[in-house]
Amino acid sequence: LKADYIEPDFNTNVIYATGLTDSLGKTTGQPVFTENDQSFRSKAMTYNFKTRKGVIQSVITKEGEGYLHGQRVKKMSDNTINIQGGKYTTCNLDHPHFEFRFNKSKVIPDNKIITGPAHLVIEGVSTPLFIPFGLFPNKKGQKSGVIIPTYGESTNRGFYFENGGYYWAISDYMDLEMLGDIYTRGSWALKPNFRYVKRYKYSGNMNLNIAHNMTGDRGAPDFSENKDFSIRWSHRQDPKARPNSNFSANVNIVSNSYNKYNPTSTANYLSNQFQSSISYQTNFDQKYYLTLNASHNQNTLNKSVSVTLPSITFTANRFYPFRAKKQVGTLKWYENITVNYSANAENRVNTYDSLLFDNKWASRMTNGVKHSIPISSSIKVLKYFTLTNSISLTERWYYKTIRKNWTNDSLFTATDTTVGYVREDTIDGFAASHDFSLSSSLNTRLYGMLSFKKGPILAIRHVFSPSLSFSWRPDFSDPWWGYYKTYQKDANGTIGTYSIFERGIYGGPSSGKSGSISFSLSNNLEMKVRSRKDTITGTKKIKLIENFTISGSYNLAADSLKWSKITMNGRTTLFKNLTLNYRSSWDPYVLDSTGKRRLNKLEWDVNRRLFRLENTNWSFALTWNLKGGSGKGTKKGNDQENETDARRRELAPDDPELADIYYNPDNYVNFNVPWSLNISYSFSHTSTHTYPNYEDVNTKKLIQSLSFSGDVSLTPKWKVSFTSGYDFENKKINYTSINIFRDLHCWEMRFNWIPIGAMKSWNFQINVKSSILQDLKLTKKKDFRDR
Repeated sequence: LKADYIEPDFNTNVIYATGLTDSLGKTTGQPVFTENDQSFRSKAMTYNFKTRKGVIQSVITKEGEGYLHGQRVKKMSDNTINIQGGKYTTCNLDHPHFEFRFNKSKVIPDNKIITGPAHLVIEGVSTPLFIPFGLFPNKKGQKSGVIIPTYGESTNRGFYFENGGYYWAISDYMDLEMLGDIYTRGSWALKPNFRYVKRYKYSGNMNLNIAHNMTGDRGAPDFSENKDFSIRWSHRQDPKARPNSNFSANVNIVSNSYNKYNPTSTANYLSNQFQSSISYQTNFDQKYYLTLNASHNQNTLNKSVSVTLPSITFTANRFYPFRAKKQVGTLKWYENITVNYSANAENRVNTYDSLLFDNKWASRMTNGVKHSIPISSSIKVLKYFTLTNSISLTERWYYKTIRKNWTNDSLFTATDTTVGYVREDTIDGFAASHDFSLSSSLNTRLYGMLSFKKGPILAIRHVFSPSLSFSWRPDFSDPWWGYYKTYQKDANGTIGTYSIFERGIYGGPSSGKSGSISFSLSNNLEMKVRSRKDTITGTKKIKLIENFTISGSYNLAADSLKWSKITMNGRTTLFKNLTLNYRSSWDPYVLDSTGKRRLNKLEWDVNRRLFRLENTNWSFALTWNLKGGSGKGTKKGNDQENETDARRRELAPDDPELADIYYNPDNYVNFNVPWSLNISYSFSHTSTHTYPNYEDVNTKKLIQSLSFSGDVSLTPKWKVSFTSGYDFENKKINYTSINIFRDLHCWEMRFNWIPIGAMKSWNFQINVKSSILQDLKLTKKKDFRDR
């Protein structure tokens, strides 16, 4: 007990406490009584320290997320509290902005607050909102209870109750939220959400949503009825749980029209491709690694589905088969030989959603096993050159191969009849293919330096990295290997060649002999300048050209067109947020009169030029992030994460509120930053040269995209945010949203507006901040589905 005036009476075991009034009439040092975790502020109180009962006048005490005010409060020996003339609020002011007023109430610690008839008062003005009794939870931690639905009217679905149901706090490690929607025109939805977490072990959540969507009036032309579902499951294992293994899951399966009628966000509404993955990874003594994976890919536009179950990958660390465990002296060349091994096994089904579970699904499966053994050795030659030799061995196992034959039978389809066609038969049985290739490369690096004694530039450095390589692969279409066969392609008797493994999941050995010499000339140009910002070295490096590479090859095994096309690639970054890229392709051979087929004649022999320009591409991307008001741009890389984000991610599984902030940052407003602006602009110019009738026809294509977002704090309580962009090709504004937020102390106001596009809508809401009174709100909206 703390107060400026305390008067104990040891005869009656009663303590009286109150504040003192100064000469100006201001009362200070009013009593504050604390017992266990419960605290009371009041004008005056009487407390019997023997019976542990007390009477308190004009008290304010915090109960859970709310505050209780009482004109006269009686504290009982069992810590229950009886209040006369009270009010309940989540506003922390002595004179709150709103409250539920009642005559009598009872507080059961760490359980609930029970009141008699109560009515809502806002800013001292009584409202007609009346309740016959009040029941406010004040239990710490998770609490089971009914979730009050939102209500409203939809033009297409009628009146509705949305997101109502029950929350079940199963334990400290898991909970279940059962939500549902119901509409007067027949639509309904069930949306259970199960969450689980165990600190330092794992965390995850699972959603199984079922919806029956009916829009319009039955029998009307615009009436539609759809039965939809969505399955979402995410699981994350804590890295500390099992350092040598990891299990993760990210499942996202939806019916074709689910996001059209039941979107949870703009991104969901615009998405038409969905992926799922369940993965288990482990290693054995950090030498051998095993990955088991199952995946799913779905396109709701063309209704295609690809399911991979299972996908197995086994890899072994690189090892030196000829190196002794204890090295003695200098390594011999053969002791640098390394061997790697990896094996992949996969079973996949590519089909359409309507055929996924029919009686022929097993016949659509493709599967196989692939073994890869790369062997390489690297040695120094003439001190400055690195010579690398390698052999790549590949073996594939299949349980099905194909055979093609011409048949004169008729082929009947829904629209046509064909007489004579190529029939493809599937042959069951084990079959293996083996292929290999040899390669050798020679690399070095040359440096050039230009130094300056005066001026801001200290030096310019040029790094030149030439590379020469040779690769050889035999012709696996030779009949000796048995991998390729011939067949009649048409009624004219044209003979073609096919691989019996061409339907295999890993393909088969390549046809055609290859023996090519490749070259690559890479360049890097950097400049060192004086910098006052660097207090250690006083210098700063600037990349003028990050990379500029010229590459090509010459195929010794080809009978014609031995030279490949010459490609040039370059890139650099300016001012940390502007990326420039360049690419061009040059052909040393001339074309025929159609401008489509290459002839075995060099441009130099015909037109006295080394190369013919095919295409060029210039592109740049600008990303500019401004914040605060200083006008200084900041760029955050994809692999960077600030300390606040990292802490939120670490604590998210244990704190539902932090989890919601981390996974749904757009639902929260940051008032600490006065303003921010994020601009992203990309530009690409492609020039394609064609030569019909030997004339150079230059076709140009320009692609631009602009997107921007930002927010500004008009005052410490007002904030406006926006997202938009511009489609240069269609000459129209992209998806745009404008959000206005007002902090009203214990209340908040939001206005969300999407003025254009498929999701054109608006939503206005004023609500209490505290989650315990989350249903005390006023909402007006026009949904995009109401048009």
